[in-house]
Formats: sequence, structure tokens, C-alpha cells
Amino acid sequence: MHRRTLSTALAVALTFGSVALTTGVAGTAMADDQRDLGIVSFGDIVVDGVHQRVFVSDSASDRILVTDYKGNFVREVSGLNGVKGLELSADSGTLYAAVPDGVGDTGDAIFAIDTATATESARYATGDVDPRYVALAGGKLWFGYGTDGSSDDSGTGNIGSVDLADAEHKVTLDGDAAKPWTAAPVLDAAPGSNTLVAGLPYGGTNQLGVYDVQSGAASVTARATVEGALLRDLAVTPDGKQVVVASQQPSYHAVYKTSDLTADGKYTTRDYGDAVAVAPDGTVAAGAEQQYNGTDIYVYKPGGKTSVRDYDFPNTNGSAPVLQPAGLGWAPDRSRLFAVTTNNQGVYELRILNNPTKAVTSISVTAPTKSARAKKLTVKGKITSKVALPAGAKLTITRKDLENPNGRKIGTATVASNGTYSFTNSPPVGGRVTYTLSYAGDANHLASSGSDAVDVSRAATTIRLSNNKKTYDFAKSVKFTAHLGKTYKNRKVEIWADPYGSAPNKLVKAGTVNKNGDFSANYKLTRDTRLTARFTGDARYAPKSVASTVYTKVKVSTTISRQYKNKKVYGQTYAYFHQATNPLFTTSMTAYPNREQRLQIEFFYEGAWYDGGSQYFALDSAGVSRVELGGAHDIGYRFRIRSSYIDGTSGDNVNTTTHGAWKYFIFTK
Repeated sequence: MHRRTLSTALAVALTFGSVALTTGVAGTAMADDQRDLGIVSFGDIVVDGVHQRVFVSDSASDRILVTDYKGNFVREVSGLNGVKGLELSADSGTLYAAVPDGVGDTGDAIFAIDTATATESARYATGDVDPRYVALAGGKLWFGYGTDGSSDDSGTGNIGSVDLADAEHKVTLDGDAAKPWTAAPVLDAAPGSNTLVAGLPYGGTNQLGVYDVQSGAASVTARATVEGALLRDLAVTPDGKQVVVASQQPSYHAVYKTSDLTADGKYTTRDYGDAVAVAPDGTVAAGAEQQYNGTDIYVYKPGGKTSVRDYDFPNTNGSAPVLQPAGLGWAPDRSRLFAVTTNNQGVYELRILNNPTKAVTSISVTAPTKSARAKKLTVKGKITSKVALPAGAKLTITRKDLENPNGRKIGTATVASNGTYSFTNSPPVGGRVTYTLSYAGDANHLASSGSDAVDVSRAATTIRLSNNKKTYDFAKSVKFTAHLGKTYKNRKVEIWADPYGSAPNKLVKAGTVNKNGDFSANYKLTRDTRLTARFTGDARYAPKSVASTVYTKVKVSTTISRQYKNKKVYGQTYAYFHQATNPLFTTSMTAYPNREQRLQIEFFYEGAWYDGGSQYFALDSAGVSRVELGGAHDIGYRFRIRSSYIDGTSGDNVNTTTHGAWKYFIFTK
């Protein structure tokens, strides 16, 4: 009997059918995204919530790039030599840009750009002072001008202003004549505020200044050297009472009172702080320069001690991204946080971080590995988040099984104060049952889900298939009948045929059994074949298969030629040959690659047939073999030959051993 092996497909199905997985999936309302900005340097970023546009200055290319909220290119404003700092008007109608390297006859200038059309609407010449940073306060546009401060502390800097209410837009310089800066100071102010805050960028010490600008002039109210060094960015809170500083040292974002620049808390981050942005409601995004390992951005509720959301930028194209100095900008509605990064390949990307003020949630689900059908089981788990969930939060329970492949909601689970939950269920359906717990999210949390699966037992049925171990002639159409025992709803049976050799396993027929539980299919046999009847199972009865192996003969015939006559003697038809003639035996057999036929000869002596030897001869592609019997031919003996296919020794094993008919011959003088 031939050996058969378990098919790969079935082996895989059996292996994975017994595996239960436990997963916890953290969800987001929409996926974060990133876009190559196509710039070669970065200066500043401003977000326009009215037109849903993002403005990014590219100092080296003398332009401002405009994208939509998805980071798609909209247009650009070019010809702005060395453009650096940006500021948006209160009505989002005008973007102000500091252009330090001179443009045309006006030299250095502040440009006013219509945000709706991204075209220049006005230009305010500042003289040869290199404006680099801009901020609105007290009804004027203030700008920090002077050297960029990136090389040392020996440069010069000060504060100027543009009177936007004046018909001629008067420009005033030397706003802090009493104590000028050693570089163009970074500026910021709360919307509508009369308090302007300045900081020395890249300095060996962190220096801050606060000015009252209500009178139209900049009157110093506080000036101090604070903790740390190498300031990269600063942002004033919406109430104007605090300024948050991003600097390479210390290893946190320090907070100071604008009233007197005394320390007023901190936002824990990492070394190399380089960006900070404060949303209209006071939510703080604090960024650090962490190229390979560590969190890049921390999001804090106003005055919060623990971040509600952390971001670690994934590597792109094999390169680690780095947040750019001052590279953070909030959408006014806090739906998005925009971040500009670059990598060691010089690619600048805009990263769109969605729902940044919502804490990530993760749900673990643990269910029994196995359970009996219709018996109570317990599912438990935990939802975790950096921000505590509201009391009595509910998780939706969905059960997916054979009768509900898309899942069915079966109730809710209440979350305990420590985040745990537990519920019981009696699965009415057997097989693989998956429980999914989902949290819809809330104002402070993202949605998430987790799942685990249980192998629920099913009853066993019986199935039989006819004709096992029977042998049939080649090309015989045989009826195979499967009989299915008791099941729940599924009464369908499949009959598959897997011929020996390289032929694929294929479905012969599928259908529903009759009232007696029988289902039949006809199959034409050309090789030994394993027939399998399969019941795929239902909600209460497990799948079941049974196989019948049947054996198939080959077609074989042999003809004799070159004889001088045929004569019926001794109860058979004999071919008569002259002693000098070599008989030619032609065998036709069912063709198969590399197949051989065995030619056997016997002789009759004293009332019995004796073996005269045998030999294998190759068949051609049409299944034909021609053999000539040479040598000395004995007179007075009767001979017979037959051709056979011998399973396993005729070159293959795809058919069962088949002997052809004996052919008789005799030699005469």
C-alpha cells in the first residue's frame, strides 16, 4: 500500500486552529501622518486655523512653504531673502515674516502676506538691522533684530516695532536702549497681551526679558539670567502669566513668571530641549532633540505634572528624525500638533500628530484557552492610560463566532477604579470564539480595543466514505458515497480527490446530503487516488473528515509481429516464427514520465510453464515500447510473454500493479 502524508495546508490549519492570542490595541481617531516638505532649511512654523494652512519658512531657499492640514503642498511665497520668524495676525488674515537679508530697494524688512492668497500685501523696511523674530503685542508688531547668536555671545541685538495702526506704519528701533542684547532676541506674547517676552537664542546662559508695551514703547519690567543655556525656543501661556523655555540645558522645559522671571515650575522632558508650543487653552507641547532613543515630544495639560501624550518619532528610510528648533505648532482647535523634523539625509518632514491632547489607551483581554459550549466562562482584563479614565467607564463587548463572523455586540463591561474589568458569558456557539473589548474614547482619551479567543468545544459527528482499498480499471468512472451522521445546521459535504503523483488535490463535488444522510459523486480514475469526504463543521459539531484510498490499474496491451502465421493450438492462439526470425513485441501502456514496462518470458516444459527471465524497458512519451527478441531460437518449445506495470519498480508509484495478457509464440524450421 502506498504511504500518504498530511497535506501542508491541513497541517497549517490544524496548527493555528489551536492557538489563542491575547492582544491589546491602542487606537487613534485618525492615523498620524508625515510629508516630505521639500525644503533645505527650517526657520519657523505658524498654523492658520481659519484657512487650515501651515506656513513653514525656509531661510536657505528664501521662501515660505504653504501646506494644508495633511501636509500637502498648496503654494509658496518666494524671494524672501533669509526669511526666518513668522507671526499670524489675530484674525488669521495676515502672516508677518522677518526677512533679514534685504530685498530690493527696501533692504531688510518685515513682510505682510495675505494668508488667503499667499501673496505679499505690504512691506515694512527696517533698515540694515537684520530682523529675525516677530511677535504681536500692545497693538504693534515687534521684531527682534541683530546677529543670529549661533556662533558666540559677542554679537549685537535689540528690539524694534512696526506701528500697525499708523497710516505710514512707522518703524521704531532700539526698543531696549538701556541694555541691548548680544543677538537678535526671540520674541513671544499672549494674544491681545501688552506683555512682550524676549529670550537670547543659543547663548552660553539663558537670558530672558519682559517688557510692558501698552504705551507703545518697550518698558523693561524684568530682566534675568535663568537656569540653563543654549535657548532654542520660548512660548508665553495664553493668560500671559508664564513663559515656557526650551533650551539644551537643563533636562526639562523650565517655566517662569512673566511678572518677575522667578521660577514657576517645569515640564519634565529630556536633555536638549529645542521647541515649545502652547495651545490657546494652555496645553503645552514640549519637544527635545532626541535622534535615536527617547521621547521627542511631550504633551502636558496646563500646569500638569505628568504628560498626557508622548511621541517618539519612528525612523524613516533607515534614518532617525530630529525635531527642529522652534519646530512645533498647534492647530488652534488642538485637533493637530504639527512638528518639523529632519534626518541625517537632509530630508525635512512635516509630521501631523492627530488628537495630541488625548491620552493613549490600551486594553488587555484574557480569556480561557478552552471552554465547553454553553458553559459559563470568565473574561477579564485591564484598560491602561497615562490619564485616569472617568469613573464608571464602559467597554463594549463584541463576540465573534461561526454564526456571527462579523461580530455581535453582547453587552458592556464596567471599568473599576484601578482600570480592571471582568464579565461572564456562556458561548452558544462552538469553535473559535473571539471576545473584543472596545473603548469609544472621550474628550481626554483615544479609542482602543483588545481581543482574545477561546476554543469552544463542539460535539463529534460521524462520516463514512465508500470504496476504501478497492481496485479499478483505468479511466473507470466510480461512484463514491459519503454518509454524514448527526449535525446541528450544516448538512453539506465535500468530496475531494488527491491523485498520487504531482496532480493537485481538487474538489470533486460539494452539496447537501439527502434525507438518509448520503451524498454521492462520480470520479474518473486514472491513478491511485485518496478520496476524502469532509464535513466543515457548524456551530455545535466539529469538522470531520474521512478518506478512502482506491487503486487504479493502467491500460496495457502487447502485440507480436514478424510471424509467418497465427494458429490456434493448445487452447491459445500462437504466433509461428521461422527459427531465423527475431520476433518484435510492441507494448502500449498508459503514459507517465520515466515509466518502464516489465517484459517477462516463460517457456513450457513437461506440462508446466517456467520463468525464462524478465527485463524493464522504457516507454516513450506516447507510452509505447518496442522490443526485439534476438539470439538463438529453440525449436520444440512453446513460449509466452507479457508486459506489466509494477508499482514502485516501473519508474513511479502512481498506479497499482497491472499485468497485461499473455501472448504465445513458437519457433519452427
